[in-house]
Amino acid sequence: MFQGLAQRPWHALCRFYLQHHATRVCQPCHGWKDSRTTRSLWYSLPASYIPGTATTTQIHFYSSTSGEKDGPDKTSTTASPDKASASQPKPEATTAHGPSATGQSASESIHVKVRAVLKKRDYGSKYTKNNFITVVRAMNEFCLKPSDLEQLRKIRRRSPHDDTEAFTVFLRSDVEAKALEVWGSHEALGRECKLRKEVEQEYKENLFQNQKLLKEYKDFLGNTKPRSGKRLTFSQGPGKVVMVAICINGLNFFFKLLAWVYTGSASMFSEAIHSLADTCNQALLAVGISQSVKNPDPGHPYGFSNMRYIASLISGVGIFMMGAGLSWYHGIIGLMNPQPIESLLWAYCILAGSLVSEGATLLVAINEIKKNAGIRGVSFYEYVMQSHDPSTNVVLLEDTAAVLGVIIAASCMGLTSLTGNPYYDSLGSLGVGTLLGAVSTFLIYTNTEALLGRSIQPEQVQKLTEFLENDPAVRAIHDVKATDIGLSKVRFKAEVDFDGRVVTRSYLEKQDIEQILNEIQQVKTPEELENFMLKHGENIIDTLGAEVDRLEKELKQRNPDVRHVDLEIL
Repeated sequence: MFQGLAQRPWHALCRFYLQHHATRVCQPCHGWKDSRTTRSLWYSLPASYIPGTATTTQIHFYSSTSGEKDGPDKTSTTASPDKASASQPKPEATTAHGPSATGQSASESIHVKVRAVLKKRDYGSKYTKNNFITVVRAMNEFCLKPSDLEQLRKIRRRSPHDDTEAFTVFLRSDVEAKALEVWGSHEALGRECKLRKEVEQEYKENLFQNQKLLKEYKDFLGNTKPRSGKRLTFSQGPGKVVMVAICINGLNFFFKLLAWVYTGSASMFSEAIHSLADTCNQALLAVGISQSVKNPDPGHPYGFSNMRYIASLISGVGIFMMGAGLSWYHGIIGLMNPQPIESLLWAYCILAGSLVSEGATLLVAINEIKKNAGIRGVSFYEYVMQSHDPSTNVVLLEDTAAVLGVIIAASCMGLTSLTGNPYYDSLGSLGVGTLLGAVSTFLIYTNTEALLGRSIQPEQVQKLTEFLENDPAVRAIHDVKATDIGLSKVRFKAEVDFDGRVVTRSYLEKQDIEQILNEIQQVKTPEELENFMLKHGENIIDTLGAEVDRLEKELKQRNPDVRHVDLEIL
């Protein structure tokens, strides 16, 4: 069948071979067999057609998918000869009838290995039935009871949670089969799921009524739960500062209101409104603090810590509208229609008492901020400007404004007493309103910045990045994002380029090397090689996941502010 080819030069024969072997399946031509049944090609060429030689050359093509050579009348094809030559060693020539240098007739055998390619698998919905499913999902999505799951195959997998090392999962196919066994058909299972969703929706609609009934039940039977070891929210820290401020500002409002009614002073009215605004705003802060310590739930997976910023933001708006607005209004009315002022003796006494009480609250807030700033290693100014604790910041600024407001009001009232001109008193009201407007503007700005999700300081980001880059399993860190999610709690996210060699060594250190070597020696076919690689490949992926968990745990331990870590494999 190669008589016509014998008259062609060597490079023409090579082109002929490439043309008929460029695809995996060759069409039958010139008596060549189909590549699915042929394994090797044997042909003898005259040495005169090989440049630089004087021998007869035998060319053997063998497929690496075959364990042994077939007869000389079979051919083999490859997906790409260029790729095969690039991935395999150079062809090795052997002399069959003596060295060619002697000039005698001899033959050389050139062996070319052809790369074997596994058949591409089609991963459809049938393959995804081997996915794992948790106990909760099996009960919710397939309407099963815990007793129904006891007889199913249990698989222990690495837990994604910090508080547990491993947890139990089931094969989805097993759960689906058990659900059909329990409910009889897909239609019955669908009806049950629909019924349960309707009951759940009805429960949500009647949630308020259910909570009321639960409260009545607890009041009737009493609370039998043990006392929690959790610290009380308002016994120390920002909660304590806010409660002290509420009590003092409430008393100040009452006495200032009496002084305004007695004297008719515009400045005293502004101070009374100021104390009322402070009391209402600090009550709002107390609500925000109580809500911020609630545990995360499915609807709010990152918790409620931002409630403090929301309460502080509303407080700033309240100060601006009620405190500054009313003070400006009363001051302008006093300038347009000045009224004579009665004796200011009682007003001075009340302002003096207010100065002492507001100053005491201010000192409590300053001491709390100094303590927290020292714990975090930042200055007093940085702690306030970065709004680490919005509740304490509000108390600090409100009490600072209150002390300054008392001084402004007393000064303007004194000028009015000395000169008899009521315009000074009205100007004092405008001054207090301007002071409150400046405080409210600062609170609105800082809390808005915090709610937008600002980044932490660059020095802290660099510290976290260096820790990860110094780990042997990490090659590089990309796309780093460290966001303050409230109350100095940080969410850290980064793309991590892992060193696969280190991860593989970490896996091999825990294995029996002799057993792995025996498994390698037993590999003879592509199917056995595939099974070997699938087994250890899955284990190496689990090892990579364990490395991610280790880095996240160490990152949280070294940096207590980091509460949520998302390391994505690059």
